Amino acid sequence: MNPRVSRDVLRWVVVAAALVSAAPALRSAGQGVGGQLQTSPLDTLNQRLLEHYRGGRYAEGIPVASEALRVAETTYGAQHPIVAESLNNLAEMYRLLGRFAEAKPLYERALRIAETSSSPEGIFVAAVLSNLADLYRLQGAYAQAEPLYRRAIVTREKLLGPEHADLAQSLNSLALLKAAEDKPQEAEPLYQRAMAIYRKALGDEDLLVAATMGNLAELYRSQQKFAQAEPLYAKSLAIAEKKLGPESQTVLIYLNNQALLYAAQNKPRDAERLLQRVLAIKEKMYGRDTAASYTTLENLATVYQDQGRYRDAEPLWQRVLAIGEKAYGSDNPALAAPLEAMAEAAKKLGRADEAARLQERARQLTRRR
Repeated sequence: MNPRVSRDVLRWVVVAAALVSAAPALRSAGQGVGGQLQTSPLDTLNQRLLEHYRGGRYAEGIPVASEALRVAETTYGAQHPIVAESLNNLAEMYRLLGRFAEAKPLYERALRIAETSSSPEGIFVAAVLSNLADLYRLQGAYAQAEPLYRRAIVTREKLLGPEHADLAQSLNSLALLKAAEDKPQEAEPLYQRAMAIYRKALGDEDLLVAATMGNLAELYRSQQKFAQAEPLYAKSLAIAEKKLGPESQTVLIYLNNQALLYAAQNKPRDAERLLQRVLAIKEKMYGRDTAASYTTLENLATVYQDQGRYRDAEPLWQRVLAIGEKAYGSDNPALAAPLEAMAEAAKKLGRADEAARLQERARQLTRRR
C-alpha cells in the first residue's frame, strides 16, 4: 500500500452545508384583509428561492435571491430587517457554491442591519452569525469562526432553550470546526449533544440526526476508531436511503465516506464496490466526464493504486486530470496530486520518461501554491 497517495488524495466529504446549516431566513406570506392570505412579489420570490435551496439548485437560486434583495430594498429601504434576510439568503447561495468572496460582504451587511434594527442577541442575528462562521470555517479561518459560533450558541440556548434543533445546528458546526482543528476531544461531546437534541426534537430517523451521526463517524474514522465509526456510517446511510432514495446526493456522500472507511480498514474490495456504485449513479445523472465525478474517480483510482493495480488506476487518473483541467484550468495547483499519482503509475508500468515529465509538471504546479 502507498500511504502517501492514500493520505493526499482520498477525499472525505463532510456532511454539513445543505443538511446542517440554517436554511435561508425566508419570510412567509402575510395575512390580508379579512384574514385572506396575501402573497406579495417578495413572498413569491422567497418561495422560489426556498425550492431551489431544498433542491440543491444553488446557481439557479442566485438570480432569484438577487431579485428578492432588489425588491426588498425598493419596498422597505436599505436598512430594514427584511433586507437583512434577503442579504443572508443571497449570501447562502454564494457560500454553498463556494463563492466565498461574494458571500462575505453580504453576510456582514446583513449582520450590521440585524444588530442595529433589532436586538444584537436576536434569533435572526444568531442565524447570520452561524452562517458567517460557516464561511470562515470553510476558508480555514478558524480563529474568526469560533467566537461567532459560540455567540450563536449562547443566543440560541438563551432564547430557544437547551433542546431546540437550531441550537443543535450550532453545536454541530462548532464540532466540525474542532474536528478541522484536530481537537477530537472537544468535537466529540459537541456532536453527541447535537445528536441527542436532534433525536429528541425530530426523532431518531430524521436527516439531521443522520448528518450529525455521519460527522461523528468521520471523527472516529480520523482517530482510527473504526469499530465505532462503521455502525454510525451504516445507520446514517440507511436513514438517508429511506428518506431520500438510493440515488440522492446525500446518499452518495455517505457511500463515499463509508467506502473510504473500508479503504482505511484495508478492505479494498468493499471500498471498490461502493465507489463504483457512486460513480455509476453520478455518470447516469450528470454524464461520463463531468466535475460531479471528479472526487469519486480520484478515490477509486487511489484504491486501485494502493493495491498495486496501476493499469486499472491509470485511465481513471487520466479522466481526473482531464476533468480538472476543464473545470479549474491547466495551471491550477490542485492538479499536482493527480499528476503525481499518474507519474507513479507510469513509473511502475515501465514508462520512466513519461513519469519524469508528469512529475516535473506536478512540481511546477506545487510552486504556484
